[in-house]
Amino acid sequence: MGDSPYWNPKFETAPKARLQELQLAKWQRLVEYAAQRSPFYAAKFTGAGFEPSQLKTLDDVRRIPCTTKEEWLGTQAENPLFGDLLTAPEPVATRYHLTSGTSGRTPLRVLDSTRDWAWISEIWAYGLWGFGVRPTDVVYLAFSYASFIGFWGAHYGCEKIGALTLASGNLPTETRVRQIVELGVTTVCATPTYALRLGAVAHEMGIDLATESKIDKVVLGGEPGANIPATRRLITEALGGRCGDFAGMTEIGTNMVVECSHAPGGPHIVEDHIYEEVVDPLSDRPCAYGERGERIVTSFGRALLPLIRYRAGDLVERAPHTDCTCGRTFDLYRGGILGRADDMKVVRGTNVFPSSIEAVVRDYPEVDEFQIEISYQGGRDEITVRVELGAAPGGTADDLPDRLGKDLQECHEGLRFLIDVVGAGALPRFELKSRRLVDLREQRVGA
Repeated sequence: MGDSPYWNPKFETAPKARLQELQLAKWQRLVEYAAQRSPFYAAKFTGAGFEPSQLKTLDDVRRIPCTTKEEWLGTQAENPLFGDLLTAPEPVATRYHLTSGTSGRTPLRVLDSTRDWAWISEIWAYGLWGFGVRPTDVVYLAFSYASFIGFWGAHYGCEKIGALTLASGNLPTETRVRQIVELGVTTVCATPTYALRLGAVAHEMGIDLATESKIDKVVLGGEPGANIPATRRLITEALGGRCGDFAGMTEIGTNMVVECSHAPGGPHIVEDHIYEEVVDPLSDRPCAYGERGERIVTSFGRALLPLIRYRAGDLVERAPHTDCTCGRTFDLYRGGILGRADDMKVVRGTNVFPSSIEAVVRDYPEVDEFQIEISYQGGRDEITVRVELGAAPGGTADDLPDRLGKDLQECHEGLRFLIDVVGAGALPRFELKSRRLVDLREQRVGA
């Protein structure tokens, strides 16, 4: 790749018209392939009255029925383990992964072939190279390797680039901190929550990663926090590297959006391999640039288990590629993944998202960790934010409840928040996706 800022300059900088021609050709091959080889999609297309021959322009994509997670789980429950989704017999597969289970109790299962996995690592290489990872880097994956797909693709993407790639397995955080310093790590891959945890544990150990390590890049994924300015600032201060937002999901096997080194305020969509639509979650009306809506995602690269017009449940705002000066013609998601439609809670008539609460809480350096609890007491909903204080200089609990409660109220249409300051170590820590929201209203306390 030389000194080029692009992993694949031919397509990353292609004119929009050329990209759309490529997308249409890939769409036509995809639906033909899925109709012939996946019983699930063959039945779905027939039920919707869709024939692959009807797809003549990109506008015709909307003729294709959407797919939901519930449908995937349903077919896998009826015909374990993988339902009617596969396009080839199971022995073709070389990889098996599960969802993390944060949106439901039953995990979604996926298989990948050798060809699929080569594609998955290629898409990660697109993003990692664009963010600045090079063969001279030492990359540390602060991630417990198991069946959850997590940063598996990042590992192989870094190896494809030629970087020294270090897997940390199930090591304790203290050991990881020491290794980051001793091994001269330049790039850390982690969730935003765990990146903050690394910084906090390093501080407890008397180590300042921002000055005592060689970290200059932090690859973040798994949570919306990567594009919350206050969270990003705290990570940069704690670890010393600039942050990049990368978002993927088990259903697609890799990342779909990647942040370039120009940090334009949101990640680029990898448009030559991923087709993204944004629609109003209630009406399915296509959203214009700047309108918040739900992602519908299609993968052009995963063959054993195709992903076609999948309702991801993620909330995003699409922005034109001209919002970034990097030269890519890939559109962006302003602010990254803003949250999930199913994460939204209605509390006394006000829409509340965990990410919007985090955006306020992280502006308080004295807060080390937090948790959100919604309950039903005395005949009405109550929302409590529990905060655990850290060792930030100047931080005291004396007036924090008043200040934090007022700031949260101002950002949530006057909704009153209860603030509870708890003792050190009282709140859980997370390495993978955080689970900071607890909704107890089903218990109907005080009803």
